[in-house]
Amino acid sequence: MSNDTNVDDSSEGTSEAAPGEAEREQVPDRQEDRSPVTESGDRPDESDERSNEEFGRESGPDESEQRPSDGFDEEPDDEDDIETVEDLGSEVDVDPGVEIDEENAEDDLLGGLKIDSTADIEVPDRLVDQVIGQDEARDIIIKAAKQRRHVMMIGSPGTGKSMLAKAMSQLLPQEDLQDVLVYHNPDDGNEPKVRTVPAGKGEQIIDAHKEEARKRNQMRSILMWIIIAIVVGYAILSGQILIGILAAGIIWFIFRYTSRGTDAMVPNMIVDNGDQRQAPFEDATGAHAGALLGDVRHDPFQSGGMETPSHDRVEPGGIHKANKGVLFVDEINTLDVRTQQKLMTAIQEGEFSITGQSERSSGAMVQTEPVPCDFVMIAAGNLDAMENMHPALRSRIKGYGYEVYMDDTIEDTPEMRRKYARFIAQEVDRDGRLPHFTREAVQEVILEAKRRAGRKEHLTLEFRSLGGLVRVAGDIARAEDAEHTTREDVLEAKGRSRSIEQQLADDYIERRKDYELQVTHDGMEGRVNGLAVMGEDSGIMLPVMAEIAPAQGQGQVIATGKLQEMAEESVQNVSAIIKKFSDVNLSEKDVHIQFVQAGQQGVDGDSASITVATAVISALEDIPVDQSVAMTGSLSVRGDVLPVGGVTHKIEAAAKAGCTKVIIPKANEQDVMIEDEYDEMIEIIPCSNISEVLDVALMGEPKKDSLVDRLKSITGSAFDQQAVGSASGSNPSPQ
Repeated sequence: MSNDTNVDDSSEGTSEAAPGEAEREQVPDRQEDRSPVTESGDRPDESDERSNEEFGRESGPDESEQRPSDGFDEEPDDEDDIETVEDLGSEVDVDPGVEIDEENAEDDLLGGLKIDSTADIEVPDRLVDQVIGQDEARDIIIKAAKQRRHVMMIGSPGTGKSMLAKAMSQLLPQEDLQDVLVYHNPDDGNEPKVRTVPAGKGEQIIDAHKEEARKRNQMRSILMWIIIAIVVGYAILSGQILIGILAAGIIWFIFRYTSRGTDAMVPNMIVDNGDQRQAPFEDATGAHAGALLGDVRHDPFQSGGMETPSHDRVEPGGIHKANKGVLFVDEINTLDVRTQQKLMTAIQEGEFSITGQSERSSGAMVQTEPVPCDFVMIAAGNLDAMENMHPALRSRIKGYGYEVYMDDTIEDTPEMRRKYARFIAQEVDRDGRLPHFTREAVQEVILEAKRRAGRKEHLTLEFRSLGGLVRVAGDIARAEDAEHTTREDVLEAKGRSRSIEQQLADDYIERRKDYELQVTHDGMEGRVNGLAVMGEDSGIMLPVMAEIAPAQGQGQVIATGKLQEMAEESVQNVSAIIKKFSDVNLSEKDVHIQFVQAGQQGVDGDSASITVATAVISALEDIPVDQSVAMTGSLSVRGDVLPVGGVTHKIEAAAKAGCTKVIIPKANEQDVMIEDEYDEMIEIIPCSNISEVLDVALMGEPKKDSLVDRLKSITGSAFDQQAVGSASGSNPSPQ
């Protein structure tokens, strides 16, 4: 049902609720608008019904402006609006007034920007122009705003999904915003009537109704006191004072009871867009059914004239507040399935009735007429959001809109570095309390963005965590009453803004040193210093031990340490390598592998493959492993060392633990972005196959050389260098 249906019904059952002569007195300034309320010169009893009809007629658009209820097939009518939206898609310069050194832009961390601080950088006014790095998503949002399409954005947290959703609300037109009023229905109190009027008219209508009700109540009060005075006077004259007082009380009670009907005629404005300067934006993330779909409050007093009129208990939902605007739902999969089904209905129909969401509440008896909810939906979430999302809801979004994946890194170019400098200026401007960053401080933040990308020649697009670093650095400078935030403040902020996982990892390393669980000298058979990642940005050293024992039956590989599925599969791959080169009959041996202090979360990746292989081979051949060496890398069944994620954090963890060498996959060599303080603490050794790993890690020259030579003869590269290089460019998840 579209809005014009509500308009046509406006004359039915609403004559008692209409403002009358009082409306003209309360809203004289509307004469300029030629409003139907001010045009009427009739008496209140004659003009009430006509005024309501005219108000209802204002609520709907003309036939020329009508479009299908889903609202996704028609072009905007205003050519100027189209041009304005298209202009928003043009490239945004950092600042036309800032000089750029094009000759040195490639080597300059600021992309050639000649600035002293971020105060020299102009921040764009529109949110869509402040979006950095998500060019495809930005263009889609602009197109979706122009055509009123739904959008689903999937990607890592902090990549700009909510910012793009807010940007769309700025791009949508605001001329057709509406106020939504709920009226008492004299025919059925449990089915309140719904009317829409242009934004700003709702408050005027309610004021007029209140004034009309006030005048009526005033007249009734005067009449009541006149009657009471007559009754009491007659009782005094007749000598029946007690009966007169009793009669006066009954008259007062009757007038008070009946006056509630007059107050019930005042409508309830559930959506007020009178002060709205742009299309509404409603963030319904994590909203329960009532907050999203609307609700009707429970009334414990449902009889005796003490009840609240049903239309006064109606509460709008996020879908109704977002009418003609944007409804943003992050982590869409967390919504209840039934709520998702109702949301799909609202998207399809463009209107949705409000009823009580709790079946035990008196509000469940109330159901309004359909309330307009013609919104553009922006659904967002991580990759797992698509798994628990209702397939019909996703189909509705995809069928009438776009799906876009948000990038988490972007190629490092001079233009992007200039935009990162602008990002810092935006954060300072948005916070309002931070000192501007000096040129050197901006360079340090950009270096951190390169490091957090985890890929060489790339910058991270996870701006929320990077913005946290900016704010912490600014807070440090502000605490010292500094005029600018300096590089030293940023360096201090990097230590203070460590994640919980990084703080835990550092604590683990210190504790293991205290209890001598960390071994970084001499050699030891069957023990290897593996490396792992906690969370997303925290490396930790994870020792792996192996022991060979006679089997009681058929030999098997036994691994402990709460291994997840991928880690168990990597152990099986390692056993294939061992069986291929070893002279020992493994069918008569049990191979025990232990991940020391893996923790409650266990091991869920395959980056410990070369660690396991080295430990088992060392135990089989009785060759000690150099304990000053740590390693990370995945292993193929052919013996190739494959790339893994989080190498930068793992290398730093090895350096903190006291290791002097670290082995990483050769394909990950370009991804290393360690802090300067670790450069001289540890030697990074890239390896491409297991024989190179053993050559570095094992001790005892004669036996080691013989083993490595034998292994080289039976292991070859399953992939050429080009294939390995392409694998490294895929940015694997941290293991």
